[in-house]
Amino acid sequence: MKAIVLFKEGFEEIEALSVVDVLRRANVTCEMIGMDKMNVTSSHGIEVKMDKLFDESAYEADVVVLPGGMPGATSLRDDQRVIDILKDFNDKGKWIAAICAGPISLEKAKVVTGKKFTCYPGFEEQIPSGIYQDTLTYVDQNIITGRGPAAALMFGYTILEKLGVNSKNVLEGMQYHYL
Repeated sequence: MKAIVLFKEGFEEIEALSVVDVLRRANVTCEMIGMDKMNVTSSHGIEVKMDKLFDESAYEADVVVLPGGMPGATSLRDDQRVIDILKDFNDKGKWIAAICAGPISLEKAKVVTGKKFTCYPGFEEQIPSGIYQDTLTYVDQNIITGRGPAAALMFGYTILEKLGVNSKNVLEGMQYHYL
């Protein structure tokens, strides 16, 4: 299994890095992909070094993850490479995961049409083709969505589950007892 998390300036740290942490604890290859540069600064001023820059190898992953955060989420949405990979993953039935404001990219890529999703409250107005759910996480077909920072761990665990990874040891090791 291979996951990629896409990063642009202004990403939300907990939504991006907790997913990376959870997946790596479960021995899932998870690459932090800088869309523009190797050192990307979060919405709260934390600089994070990426594993690599975006290239065609990103298409080989089993899941693509889009964190929220501003202006990171809008920058991802406005990057044609992100839209192209979302369309490709959707056409192939691969997993697409987006949290907080991240699902706005799903709308632009037209991969959430008629599907249920969740996002940070207020951003559902930018996703008129989907069906908003007021919940921490939601899965509809190949789309995994999370509401916001408080949902970050559950979002990561949901990705593990959908990848078919036994997450019991990870959840126990992290003292997570809420699923």
